Amino acid sequence: MKKYLITGLLIWIPLAITFMVLAWIVGTLDQIILLLPRDLHPREIFGFNIPGLGVVMSVLIVFSTGLVAANVLGQKLVQIWEAMLSRIPVVKSIYYSVKQVSDTLFSSSGQAFRKALLVQYPREGSWTIAFLTGKPGGDAANHLPGEFVSVYVPTTPNPTSGFFLMMPKKDVIELDMSVDEALKYIISMGVVAPPLRKPAPVPALLD
Repeated sequence: MKKYLITGLLIWIPLAITFMVLAWIVGTLDQIILLLPRDLHPREIFGFNIPGLGVVMSVLIVFSTGLVAANVLGQKLVQIWEAMLSRIPVVKSIYYSVKQVSDTLFSSSGQAFRKALLVQYPREGSWTIAFLTGKPGGDAANHLPGEFVSVYVPTTPNPTSGFFLMMPKKDVIELDMSVDEALKYIISMGVVAPPLRKPAPVPALLD
């Protein structure tokens, strides 16, 4: 009986957690409906709420924004908008910091979070998965002898929190696994290991 109970739990627990996460995402995005005039709310029009309508609206807003910003007029509007934000002291610092991070993460030519690494942390002899985020910059780079890389070490099972480290390039090992595979490995606390691939000739580390 214990065997069947465990088998059932292994089937239902991932499904339950998946549905809970999806329900939270849909519920959060559905709050965008509250920005509409009350007369345009689904409950006022149809007499009941429509789950997921906020998700559709969010996707349409993001798509429309990208479509407008892709042309010359849209780029000019973005420049005017950013010029306005740059005049507000606190908002300027927050906006440009977030924008710089997002531009780096989502840039097709960037390397941030596109390479999974093996590093020694929190002490020598203990190894964990990390992600390449770039190279040290600013005055910090002037105080680091030799070649260093910037890495992000996520925590388990929540990879959205973690630690930013600057490590010698020679102490970092690039792994033959995708970022998705590395994230699954971290979230599962090492239970779901990526498939083992045959070693193949690769360029020099992190070139």
